[in-house]
Amino acid sequence: MRGRYSPLSVHEAAVVREEDPRHPAGAARALGGRRPLSAEFKCVPTGHGVSLYIPRSAINATVQEDILLSVEYSCHGVPTIEWKYTSNWGEQKIVEWKPGTPANVSQSHTNRVCTFDNGSIQLFGVGVRDSGYYIITVTEHLGSKQFGTIMLHVSEIRYEDLHFVAVFFALLAAVAVVLISFMWVCNQCAHKFQRKRRHKLRESTTEELEMKDAEC
Repeated sequence: MRGRYSPLSVHEAAVVREEDPRHPAGAARALGGRRPLSAEFKCVPTGHGVSLYIPRSAINATVQEDILLSVEYSCHGVPTIEWKYTSNWGEQKIVEWKPGTPANVSQSHTNRVCTFDNGSIQLFGVGVRDSGYYIITVTEHLGSKQFGTIMLHVSEIRYEDLHFVAVFFALLAAVAVVLISFMWVCNQCAHKFQRKRRHKLRESTTEELEMKDAEC
């Protein structure tokens, strides 16, 4: 029977998997992972028999984020879906599967990728080295193929800069404490010196009076 293959939408699949705590997406949600906002799908040029839709062709993220590479396709029958990753460090295969069957995940992405029946994948805890181009290939059983590309850019959080600012302010606070303590000590020494001086002046005045009384 020929007809359009209708998998779950990205939003429905994400909800089903994130509600299950046994699934990696559910675990990511329990750890505070964020599900990307849905977006309106747009169609990219198609070949014969396969249509591929990519809502976002470029994604910006920060390290340790969970990223959804969202796609949707339509074709005749059950296709084979493959994701590859290419960057300055080379090209490697991420995962390959047929909807409804277990996915063949590469060793480099074991426990780091979650697949959806509509062709989307989710990457957990991305790093700077995950920046690059992610290429999806959808191949139907008649041999027709369709390709799509998503560019991912992962930025590193500048903890070093924040640490420098924190250390700088801590140093300023320490210097301020030292200066205040030094001023307090100087003030106490000045008061003590003045008391001693007044005491000596009183003693000197008393001695002079006694001497004058003695001469009289």
